[in-house]
Amino acid sequence: MNMQQTTGYDLSALRASFPGWAFFRSDTGAFYATRRGVQLNDAELGAGLQQTVSADDADTFVALLHEQRLRGRSCGHANA
Repeated sequence: MNMQQTTGYDLSALRASFPGWAFFRSDTGAFYATRRGVQLNDAELGAGLQQTVSADDADTFVALLHEQRLRGRSCGHANA
Protein backbone atom coordinates (compact mmCIF):
# COMPACT_ATOMS: atom_id res chain seq x y z
CA MET A 1 0.00 0.00 0.00
CA ASN A 2 1.24 3.48 -0.87
CA MET A 3 1.90 5.40 2.35
CA GLN A 4 0.57 8.59 0.72
CA GLN A 5 -2.77 7.02 -0.23
CA THR A 6 -4.82 5.09 2.30
CA THR A 7 -8.34 3.74 1.90
CA GLY A 8 -9.79 6.79 0.22
CA TYR A 9 -7.58 9.37 1.93
CA ASP A 10 -4.61 10.93 0.21
CA LEU A 11 -2.18 12.33 2.79
CA SER A 12 -1.02 14.93 0.27
CA ALA A 13 -4.62 16.16 -0.03
CA LEU A 14 -4.90 16.28 3.77
CA ARG A 15 -1.69 18.31 3.93
CA ALA A 16 -3.18 20.77 1.45
CA SER A 17 -6.48 20.94 3.34
CA PHE A 18 -4.83 21.34 6.75
CA PRO A 19 -1.59 23.27 6.08
CA GLY A 20 -0.98 24.03 9.75
CA TRP A 21 -0.41 20.34 10.51
CA ALA A 22 2.40 17.87 9.87
CA PHE A 23 1.11 14.36 9.01
CA PHE A 24 2.57 10.92 9.40
CA ARG A 25 1.55 7.29 9.85
CA SER A 26 2.97 4.86 12.35
CA ASP A 27 4.36 1.45 11.45
CA THR A 28 1.08 -0.01 12.70
CA GLY A 29 -0.98 2.23 10.40
CA ALA A 30 -2.23 4.79 12.92
CA PHE A 31 -2.63 8.35 11.63
CA TYR A 32 -0.95 11.27 13.42
CA ALA A 33 -0.94 15.03 12.91
CA THR A 34 0.84 17.62 14.98
CA ARG A 35 0.62 21.38 14.70
CA ARG A 36 3.41 23.08 12.74
CA GLY A 37 5.25 25.89 14.48
CA VAL A 38 2.56 26.36 17.12
CA GLN A 39 2.78 25.78 20.84
CA LEU A 40 -0.73 25.93 22.29
CA ASN A 41 -1.18 27.81 25.53
CA ASP A 42 -3.22 26.72 28.55
CA ALA A 43 -6.32 28.64 27.43
CA GLU A 44 -6.24 27.02 23.99
CA LEU A 45 -5.76 23.58 25.50
CA GLY A 46 -8.61 24.33 27.91
CA ALA A 47 -10.80 25.22 24.92
CA GLY A 48 -10.22 21.73 23.52
CA LEU A 49 -7.43 22.38 21.05
CA GLN A 50 -4.83 19.62 20.86
CA GLN A 51 -1.18 19.85 19.90
CA THR A 52 -1.28 16.40 18.30
CA VAL A 53 -4.20 14.25 17.19
CA SER A 54 -4.20 10.57 16.31
CA ALA A 55 -6.60 7.84 15.27
CA ASP A 56 -6.44 4.26 14.13
CA ASP A 57 -8.65 4.83 11.10
CA ALA A 58 -8.81 7.52 8.43
CA ASP A 59 -12.45 8.52 8.97
CA THR A 60 -11.92 9.21 12.68
CA PHE A 61 -8.67 11.01 11.92
CA VAL A 62 -10.28 13.37 9.41
CA ALA A 63 -13.18 14.00 11.80
CA LEU A 64 -10.70 14.97 14.53
CA LEU A 65 -8.95 17.40 12.21
CA HIS A 66 -12.25 19.03 11.26
CA GLU A 67 -13.20 19.26 14.93
CA GLN A 68 -9.88 20.94 15.72
CA ARG A 69 -10.44 23.40 12.88
CA LEU A 70 -13.89 24.32 14.25
CA ARG A 71 -12.64 24.60 17.83
CA GLY A 72 -9.73 26.74 16.67
CA ARG A 73 -11.95 29.12 14.76
CA SER A 74 -14.38 29.43 17.67
CA CYS A 75 -11.59 30.53 20.01
CA GLY A 76 -9.84 32.77 17.44
CA HIS A 77 -6.87 30.54 16.74
CA ALA A 78 -5.43 31.77 13.44
CA ASN A 79 -3.81 28.49 12.41
CA ALA A 80 -6.68 26.15 13.18
